[in-house]
Order: sequence, then structure tokens, then C-alpha cells
Amino acid sequence: MSIDFLPDKPIYQQLMERISGDIIKGVVKPGDKLPSVREYAVEAGVNANTMQRVYRELEQVGITETKRGQGTFVTKDEIRLKELRKHMKETMIASFIHNAEGLGFTKQEMIESLQIRKGGE
Repeated sequence: MSIDFLPDKPIYQQLMERISGDIIKGVVKPGDKLPSVREYAVEAGVNANTMQRVYRELEQVGITETKRGQGTFVTKDEIRLKELRKHMKETMIASFIHNAEGLGFTKQEMIESLQIRKGGE
């Protein structure tokens, strides 16, 4: 499963977002073991050094934990996972607002569109 990466963002960040997204969506659950660096690198079609950086960064921000001789696991810290979910939501909203304003849409137009969309569900 080689991944199509965006050219304007570092690959390691895209992989971090992908793993974080899988955790938020419940595809990967708290306490689950992640594939080894080499396995994930082959699966994603990236260099093992890139994947090692992804795992190191995820551990530094508290999303994963490495257990010596066992592998890398998703944290069971529910507070940290709630913070991750909140952070990703806020990042997506900020990006949406920035892009929409860049196209000339007002906040009021965005709010009205979102309310109409929500009402149509």
C-alpha cells in the first residue's frame, strides 16, 4: 500500500497525521502495537529513516510508547488521546477558515453553509 504524498508538506508529517488519524478514527486502538519501523516503511513506500523519525516524533508528543524488545504501542493515556483529537480538529478548522477566507468567503457565509449542510443530514 504505497501512499500518495502531497508535495508541499514533509512526508514524515503526513505519516504522523495518517497514524494519528487512524488512532482518532479507532482503526488503531489504545494499547495496539504498531508495525515495526521497517514493516511500516515498506508498507508506506518510504525510507526506514523517515519512518524512524515518525515513530520518534509520535513518542515525543506522547501518542506512542516504545517498550524495549517489544515494539511501539499506542498510548493508553485517554487524556492525551483526547488532546490529540482536539488538536487535530482545531488544526482542520483553522485550515478550512484560512483557505475559505483566501477565496474571499466571509465567516458568515461559512457559518450559513455549515448550518445548511448540517440541516440536510
